[in-house]
Amino acid sequence: MNILVTGGAGFIGSNFIRWMKQHAPEHKLINVDLLTYAGNLESLCDIEQDEGYVFIRADIRDRAKMNEIFQLYDITHVVNFAAESHVDRSIEDPEVFLNTNILGTQALLDTAKKYWKTAPEDKYSRDYRAGVKFLQVSTDEVYGALGKEGKFTETTPLSPNSPYSAAKASADLVCRAYYETFGMPLNITRCSNNYGPYQFPEKLIPLMIHNCMEGKPLPVYGDGMQIRDWLHVTDHCSAIYTVLLQGQLGEVYNIGGNNERANIDIVKLILRTLGRGEELITYVKDRPGHDRRYAIDNTKITTTLDWTPSYTFEQGIFETIAWYQENPIWLEHVLSGAYEDYYERMYTQSFGE
Repeated sequence: MNILVTGGAGFIGSNFIRWMKQHAPEHKLINVDLLTYAGNLESLCDIEQDEGYVFIRADIRDRAKMNEIFQLYDITHVVNFAAESHVDRSIEDPEVFLNTNILGTQALLDTAKKYWKTAPEDKYSRDYRAGVKFLQVSTDEVYGALGKEGKFTETTPLSPNSPYSAAKASADLVCRAYYETFGMPLNITRCSNNYGPYQFPEKLIPLMIHNCMEGKPLPVYGDGMQIRDWLHVTDHCSAIYTVLLQGQLGEVYNIGGNNERANIDIVKLILRTLGRGEELITYVKDRPGHDRRYAIDNTKITTTLDWTPSYTFEQGIFETIAWYQENPIWLEHVLSGAYEDYYERMYTQSFGE
């Protein structure tokens, strides 16, 4: 397989590339990332010379560039991680989320359709090259919020409550339309909250770890009782590859870690693990439209594709805390913006882009 990994310099994308190199090194990986604030090539510096890996700095909305990449590398699969993904930022600037997450996905779908269809000029044709697939990586946030009971299933109606989740839900619906109208061979995966190494420290777990390590206040929204189902990024990567290989075309698969935790409980666990007191907790005004509870029912993927998460939350969080403790330089570069110099040193000067 020649796999186009969009957003491959981000948290989940870079972990996916690293996982693939370890578990399925026979595949060629073409990493396309615009390198916005959360894209960090230092997360992949140890594999940048691998013969089966290519990095290209590009915008997925650039149709000419995407067409060039499909032709040059004979792309057979797309795993679309590329998205603006932070809810707080979407509240500040919804437009960039709508542009990237919806129009970017459509541009990729159009390019794949043109390149993969056996008769691309025939609008009635639903025949594609054998073995090709588009995988849209989505989120459980498209379902909205739950009450105290119940879990999201693949048939739960979409009811997004933030500009970010609305953009992701819209992209999912565009994917569904391309499957139904054009026969595009695709799957959609919807995951619960990811955590693990190489996560940009604006999300809950890495932010709290960093602030705790520095002895800084730990800001907690509202009463901190927002509940999420936590999925270790390694488990997410293995699930994506499973769907890429085995997923029934047109189907949606929920990916959950079976680890529901309240935010405040996670914050207190991080404090205890790092030997800090709860006086560092600072409760701040809750953000607008903050969903109270998410929980994923992953029965479909576990029963039909024989995938199960391997991490308990306790194992995963302790390993994650240890990783941030052991990688202060990576964290320092991300926080200072110094990681942006890495691209200039390694790519602009080398290849004259």
